[in-house]
Formats: sequence, structure tokens, C-alpha cells
Amino acid sequence: MPNSNKPAKTNLIEKSAASVFNLPNIITMARILCVPFFVWSLFAIPQDSTARWFSVLIFIVIMISDGVDGAIARKRGLITNLGKLLDPIADKALLGGALVALAILGEFSWWVTIVILVRELGITAYRLVVVQREVVAASSGGKLKTILQSVLIGSLASPLEFVFAPWYINLESALTIVVLVSTVYTGLQYMIAAGKARSQRINS
Repeated sequence: MPNSNKPAKTNLIEKSAASVFNLPNIITMARILCVPFFVWSLFAIPQDSTARWFSVLIFIVIMISDGVDGAIARKRGLITNLGKLLDPIADKALLGGALVALAILGEFSWWVTIVILVRELGITAYRLVVVQREVVAASSGGKLKTILQSVLIGSLASPLEFVFAPWYINLESALTIVVLVSTVYTGLQYMIAAGKARSQRINS
């Protein structure tokens, strides 16, 4: 007698595969694959060359794709566990790759890079560990912090320092301080909110 459950199992497998390889996830995977090209361009093109705008262009495309995949996933109901895992990986790969590359090239401070990466990687790791137990929504401050970080990286990757020196260097230094403060502040803000969520879960 033929197994009547076989078609159902086959459809389930096909549906699962389709949900994994949906458009938002494919865009996110492409974003991750583009990060090495962006990092390579920083090393390959001198900072004082107008060709550095190519690096900025790659960075902008990656950042735009970050918003596009999220918008599509929400609009079409294509939010998946894989997408939730890949999205922060893509974000931190871009941030980490850019900051480390710029620090190696002497275009950014190592200690600021370390502080930012410890905060970002620490919060991301914490989220992945506790995601099944409690969810702490991203604050508006966290979103502003991400925008400021993106503006700073785009500015550092560009040749603007050599076009508008020396005052532009002072502007970047001020922006770096703002980014550093917002990164640390929102990290502390998140941990306080996470502590409260954990206390409520334990006491409920």
C-alpha cells in the first residue's frame, strides 16, 4: 500500500526550502558576500584618491539593501528564523570589517574600534542567546546610533578629508565622539532594559 504521507512530507520540505531561500534572505546573503569587496576596496584604493568614492558606493548599496530586505520581509510576511540570524551577522560583518580595515590603514582609532565592536558583538551575542526567552525591542536611540555609525564609516571611507582639510578632520573627530557616546549609552540602555525583561520573566 502506498504511503499517503509522502506527498505531504514532500510539500513540507519544499515549503521549508522556499521559506529559507526567499527574496529577503537572498538579499541578506548577497549583502554578506559584498562585505569582503567593500573591505578589499579600502585596502586597494588610497584614501586620497577620488576612486575611493567607489568604496563609498559599495557601502551605500549594502546599507540600502539592509533596509530593502527588511521592508520586503515585513510586507510579504517572509520573516524567518534564518533571516533573523543572518541580518545581524550581515550588519556586524560590515561594521566590523569597515572599522578594522580603517584602523589597520591608520585612518581610524584602534581603541574606538575596539569599544564599538565589543558593544556591538556583545549585544548581538546576548540577543541570539536569549531570543527564545525574552525579546527587548530596539530603541529609537539604537536606530539613531546605527545611522550615525553608517555616516561616520561612509565619511571615513571617502576622500573628503583631503578635499576639505583641515576643518573636515575636526568634523569627523566630533562625529567620532558622538558615535562613541551613543554606542556606549545605547549599549547600557539595552542591558538595563534586558535586565528588567529578565526580572519580569522570572517573577511572572
